[in-house]
Amino acid sequence: MTNTLTSPTLAALLDRLFRQADAATSPAIASISREERERLMHSKTEYLDFYNLLKDLWLPVSRETGVLLYMLARSSNARNIVEFGTSFGISTLHLAAALRDNGGGHLISSEFEPSKVVQARKHLDEGGLADLVEIREGDALQTLATDLPASIDLLLLDGAKALYSDVLMLVQKHLRPGALIIADNADYSPDYLAQIRAPGSGYLSLPFGDDVEVSMWLG
Repeated sequence: MTNTLTSPTLAALLDRLFRQADAATSPAIASISREERERLMHSKTEYLDFYNLLKDLWLPVSRETGVLLYMLARSSNARNIVEFGTSFGISTLHLAAALRDNGGGHLISSEFEPSKVVQARKHLDEGGLADLVEIREGDALQTLATDLPASIDLLLLDGAKALYSDVLMLVQKHLRPGALIIADNADYSPDYLAQIRAPGSGYLSLPFGDDVEVSMWLG
């Protein structure tokens, strides 16, 4: 039995995109020291400059995390999803496939790098999922500050790590009780982990695999 995620068209597209992501290089990021990369990754003021240096890198979720996203969105019957960090659209395709198999819905994704937005939209068109996705171009602190659904079922955090807590706070008032929050590479955002794991935070949260944090909003 097939579904949208395992259909020949989307499966072949995702396999090609993951291979392209693995092969991508960035001379710009290779030119700065590891220490400087770490500093920029944790900066709340220089994140746009840092991710501009990363514009040639795909920064995708892993293949396993992609399947996890699909499974969580399907099992929770998600209809409204917000994604922080579209990049080239690999995670977006997984989430949109789940919406298709749930009977439809709306995925709002945010990406500040214009060249990535163009490519992500092409990939969504190729995968036959563009009708389910709205990509908002710009800084997520602005693009996700307004016009969100009243009830959000799932939030994916996979953009600038220093902004995980800030983006969560923008979206939190829209989360339905039981909504899921998936944070990729969460180990790079210790402030976020401390916040979401704190007693009385309103969340149940646990690490999943090496670098993913899965949380539930209790409402």
